Amino acid sequence: MSKALDEFRFLATGDLDRLAALVFELSSQLHVERHKRMALEKALLARGVLAEADIAGLADDPAFLATARDEADRSLRKMMRVLAEDGDRRTPLRNEAL
Repeated sequence: MSKALDEFRFLATGDLDRLAALVFELSSQLHVERHKRMALEKALLARGVLAEADIAGLADDPAFLATARDEADRSLRKMMRVLAEDGDRRTPLRNEAL
């Protein structure tokens, strides 16, 4: 490969496999979380526990947004281990094995 093209290569083949695993994991988690959220919203709205405006109002609630960011950061740190950990892929990651 030419030097110019090497300049734009950021991942080795093994890293691409890890990246693909991470993308599939993220996709799976997103699908599950979206499905659960939609079911919860529908149940709460159907029972009159919340109004649509209550749900929409959370988008501007600083405390809610801070909690949501913290949860997202924690989830992303767990998923980033897929890229950072080495070893036998048939076994748990070190932190999961404890």
